[in-house]
Amino acid sequence: MLFSSMKAFIDALKQQGDLLEIDREVDPYLEISEISHRFVKEDGPALLFKHVKGANFPVAQNLFASPGRISLALGVSHPDDIGERIRNIIRQKAPQGFSDKLSLFSQLLEAAKFPPKQVKHAPVQEVVLTGKEVSLDTLPVITCWPLDGGPYFTLPQVITEDPETGIRNVGMYRMQKFDATTTGMHWQQHKHGASHFQKYRKMGKKMPVCVALGGPPVLTYASTAPLPENMDEYLFAGFLQKNPVRLVKSITTDLMVPADADFILEGYVDPREAYRKEGPFGDHTGFYSLEDDYPVFHITAITHRKEAVYPSTIVGVPPMEDYWLGYATERIFLPLAQMIMPEIRDYHMPPEGVFHNLVFVSIKKQYPGHAYKVMQGLWGLGLMMLAKVIVVLDDDVNVQNPSEAWWTALNHIDPRRDILFTRGPVDDLDHAATRPGFGSKMGMDGTRKMPEEGFTRRWPDKITMDEDVISKVNEYFPELLKLNKLMKDDQTGK
Repeated sequence: MLFSSMKAFIDALKQQGDLLEIDREVDPYLEISEISHRFVKEDGPALLFKHVKGANFPVAQNLFASPGRISLALGVSHPDDIGERIRNIIRQKAPQGFSDKLSLFSQLLEAAKFPPKQVKHAPVQEVVLTGKEVSLDTLPVITCWPLDGGPYFTLPQVITEDPETGIRNVGMYRMQKFDATTTGMHWQQHKHGASHFQKYRKMGKKMPVCVALGGPPVLTYASTAPLPENMDEYLFAGFLQKNPVRLVKSITTDLMVPADADFILEGYVDPREAYRKEGPFGDHTGFYSLEDDYPVFHITAITHRKEAVYPSTIVGVPPMEDYWLGYATERIFLPLAQMIMPEIRDYHMPPEGVFHNLVFVSIKKQYPGHAYKVMQGLWGLGLMMLAKVIVVLDDDVNVQNPSEAWWTALNHIDPRRDILFTRGPVDDLDHAATRPGFGSKMGMDGTRKMPEEGFTRRWPDKITMDEDVISKVNEYFPELLKLNKLMKDDQTGK
């Protein structure tokens, strides 16, 4: 199902009974966050706050906070469906060399023939505010946690262009509201938006920036996807929804923006301007990321739909809504990892690892040291370079089950022999790293060991039951379960 707007997505959630509309007035300072937090921890529905104190627009929360809702947003029954679609295209055009493999993703999106489409009139420009009319104070920007440095835009699609190539980037970077016309721009050093900013800085020129809020849900997801550099997120979004993303020229910049968004914030970042203190922020690690200096975004125009809905999310101790956005990425991009390293059978980033702290990967082990080849290959694969711990297991291990993965790995390792330490870039939000953005990593070889790896004893078999006995007990086990339930009910007086 294709959703042309966020409202259409919200209406679909309502029809499915997966939306709770809250009519009472709520405060954007902490109250919305507390309500949303309780519902996300209870696997509750999406939320629509219809009356927000001091604001002119309703707030949507938890839109993607379940496997069903993220699948619906992407128009599939499961994110694996998109991964399989990519896998089928790869099979049709098998790459030969390594460089071919790296460029294939761009080729397959181009082959889908859904490039962005420019339009002259757009719902997002039904209302245009410029000059003295511009004010963020009318938007229900929420403060998530008590020690946050201020209110934050938490689902922004930040649009920039490379000043040398003109290639667009759309990334999700949190934005602290400073006042009615300025915000922080939290560009982490590894992100493409930061790369564009550094180029403008060397040129000594103001950098045009636009921020989209809402619109078709696939746009929000695409802005979080770890795409290769110089890959257009709107091309990717068109591929995902099998329909071009509609773009319109912004009012006060030359940037193109999504015509079907709910809001567009237009403006600029001046690299010559002094940075401003941003933070703290209650982050997806479950800890506050500390205050630091970041560029300032100046807003020159706000455009929006007449009946716009403001999208927001909160992050914190996992699992939260962001886990399901990350889970979609895990499943969609698996075929690309397998294209580079065909021995990979599956991988999983459990919520406790907050994406970059822990990766389980299963492989078809073929030779001594194979696990180490995979570890280092993953550390060289895009943003997987930020993975703090990689645990490699045999292909008979279900890495989607962290309990099984840890049980197997901890049984299979000798710590001195099977743990590798190395150093490299780490996530900017890793508060335990020795230095910001740089620290150590650990690889764990949880595979069965070969004699060539120095293991000369016989490797034990995993405990399993005889299949004939399993079949026999299956025939009458439901009766035993009923008997057990009757016994418990009798003891409790039911």
